[in-house]
Parts: sequence; structure tokens; C-alpha cells
Amino acid sequence: MKYFFSSLTRISNLAEDPFNIEPWNRDDWDAGDYVVGRVVGRAGMYSRVELRNGRMIEVVEGDLVVGAWGIRRATLEAVGDWTHIGDDGMFNALTAAGLFGRVTSIAPLMPPLMRLRYVGHVTRGGRKMTMGDFVPPVPDVIYDIPTVIVIGTSMSAGKTTAAKRIIRHLKELGLHIVGTKLTGAGRYRDVLAMWDSGADDIYDFVDVGLPSTIADPDFFRSRLRDLLALVASRRPDVVVAEAGASPLEPYNGEIVLEELGENVRCTVLCASDPYAVSGVIAGFGYEPDVVAGMATNTTASVELVKKLTGHRGFSFMIPEESDDAFSVIRQRLGL
Repeated sequence: MKYFFSSLTRISNLAEDPFNIEPWNRDDWDAGDYVVGRVVGRAGMYSRVELRNGRMIEVVEGDLVVGAWGIRRATLEAVGDWTHIGDDGMFNALTAAGLFGRVTSIAPLMPPLMRLRYVGHVTRGGRKMTMGDFVPPVPDVIYDIPTVIVIGTSMSAGKTTAAKRIIRHLKELGLHIVGTKLTGAGRYRDVLAMWDSGADDIYDFVDVGLPSTIADPDFFRSRLRDLLALVASRRPDVVVAEAGASPLEPYNGEIVLEELGENVRCTVLCASDPYAVSGVIAGFGYEPDVVAGMATNTTASVELVKKLTGHRGFSFMIPEESDDAFSVIRQRLGL
């Protein structure tokens, strides 16, 4: 039987070693469980699955996809949760990475998300398999790496573009760079983009067994510390870290900033519009070193950012402004 292994399975050996599929007692379901769903109907542009290597592939009705239960709270696209799956066993692919749950809210202009029916849990030896089963031992390393943190006012605000440009610039200086995504909903494409931009190593929360970072705060904090230890074990000169969504959304962004602490040498805020810059600064009380993203697309928006917040905006899409932003980043890093 052919399975499509989503990118949430990339930390596992499910594609290489045999496993069974068994319907599991509902009371024992949990986030991070590996499950198999059968595609139901057509989902148009959302009938694609991100595979373990990051490649996108189209699936059709009847195909079997291996993913994991999880939660998503996207401000601009869709909201869903595995706990809302009903007795009919129907659920959705909340992301192309195989983040599975029942959609509960979707933006009006979004097409329907791919629908699947629960076939069963992935099991071995009568035990369900979870993402946590495939997390390697965590090195006993203190995280003390100078960090550039890229945060946003929302999804699709320009964070990954900024992270890519920053990594490329720092690599031109001959530095060893690790790129990492610390919060969000599981996708492989963002950290792969960091790799393509020259990062020597890449990590994200999937590497420590999380399908998304919407989780109990204490549990997330422990997994975050594991992730930071993995990053620190590579002994980079600088870490470029992206935090998905915004600090005020329920992805535990505040905990990331707490745990990074004084290791954050530079904060890049990517905003969807000038008013969002003002809103995050007021709501979160966090002053950025660099303002970028969609809010800096034109001189008019840059002027409005300055008027509202006193901060200068930079566009990483314009070479002269990029150079000015890089100058600020180098200064904050002491380079």
C-alpha cells in the first residue's frame, strides 16, 4: 500500500521501517500522534502535500497521507484543532505539512482545505507512534549564542524574506550561521528557505516533536529548551531565529523571548502595515531594532511608520535600504 509521508514525519523512520495502522481509543488521542488519513473528494489548490524533503506533491481522492494531530490558529487563513474531530472521523489538512485537525474557522476568500477520513494511528508493537518517539537525545549545552530574532505582526508579514536576506548577508561575512524557526505551525519550507540562503544548519520545533507550538506553556518551554540546546550544539557564530505569527498570538512567542533573554542582540519586526507596527509595540511592549516587511513597501508606508512609532522602516527588497538595515544588525551584533 502506498503512503504519502508528510513533512511532519521527516524526523521519523516511518518511511523506511514497517508499521501497522490501528484505530485508537479516542480518549488516548493527543497532539503529535502519527495518524493516517484517506483523502476524501477534491480540494483544488489545497490538495497538495509537503513531503519529507520539502517537495510538494498533489494527492487525489483515496490516497493515504501520514501526518500528525495538531492545532492551528492562523489569523489570515484557517483555524482548526484535532480535538474537534467528530464521530465521523472527518478532518482537514490544516497545513500541507500534514498538520491534521478539524477546521473550525476559515477566511472567506480561502478555498476549502483538503478533507480526509481517519483510518487509524500508526503503531508498532501494539503502541501508538508519536512525534516525540523520534526526538534524539538532547545535548547538555547552554544556549549562549548571539541571536537575531525575526518577529512579525501576523503571518505573511515578510519574516522569512527578512531572515533569508539576513542569513545571506551574514554568510558573506564568513560567519557560521544556524537558521531556526521557533514558533508556528509545521511547515518545512521556511527553514528550507534559510538553508537555501546559506545557513550552515537548520532546525525548527518539529525537530523536538511538536506539530505546532500551540501547547501547554510549561510543556512548550521544555521542548524549546531542547531545541535551543540542539542549535547551540552546532556552535554557530550567530543564530537567525524566526518566530512564526506574532508574539501576541497563541503560539507561545512570549516564552521564546523569555528563554532567549539577553542572547537576543537584534530584533527585526516585520509588519503587515504601519498601524500593525504601532499595535505590536503598544500591545507587547517590545521595541524593535529594525522594522521591515510589508509595512515598508513604499515611501508612504515608511513615512507612516516613522510618524506612528518613531522607528525608521527598511525594505529588504531595496538594495540601499537593505544595506542600511544590515548596518544596524552588524552594529547590534558587534561585527
